[in-house]
Amino acid sequence: MTEREKMLGGKLYDPTDEELVSLRARARRLCKAYNDCDPDDGDRQETLLKELVPNLGAESWINAPLQFDYGCFTTFGARCFVNYNLTVLDCAPVVIGDDVFFGPNCSLMPPMHPLLSADRALRQKPDGSWYDLEYAKPITIGDGCWIAANVTVCGGVTIGKNCVIGAGSVVTRDLPDGVIAAGNPCRVIRTLSEADALANHPELFA
Repeated sequence: MTEREKMLGGKLYDPTDEELVSLRARARRLCKAYNDCDPDDGDRQETLLKELVPNLGAESWINAPLQFDYGCFTTFGARCFVNYNLTVLDCAPVVIGDDVFFGPNCSLMPPMHPLLSADRALRQKPDGSWYDLEYAKPITIGDGCWIAANVTVCGGVTIGKNCVIGAGSVVTRDLPDGVIAAGNPCRVIRTLSEADALANHPELFA
């Protein structure tokens, strides 16, 4: 089993593996190019974004600046919109459904480190180089979610469809479909209902 296969399979792996180092370096170069791109050069932005995140659904967009560990291990559905400063450390699969909105400064964090410092410490290879053992857990976000500003989603979490995650939340556990949830740690506040429909809020219309 390669280190890449171990990483994506949730096993302990060596992040200094040559293939993984090369993939991260490629992602960093693409992130920098995209972040530095002239905002009026839409064609180049689109080309770079699709190269960085090849599994980007139709009509989906991520505002610069952004940062991915790999990019190729993240999937966005159709019609997603991501505001500024998204960080995705996609050392495990990150799967985002259709019609998902992200506010600014959101982070998707699959990486996991051993809890005991002795297990977490750097180790030395026979050639004298140093490495650590890490593992990662996937993240899944269902269709129709709104992830508000400054939300962090931790590894191993599944967020159900049509959820609203309040600003500043840290999502450490799975959430069911159709709820508003917020806090640190993030908890369900209530279920969304027809009372939340725009049609029931005429004060929002001119």
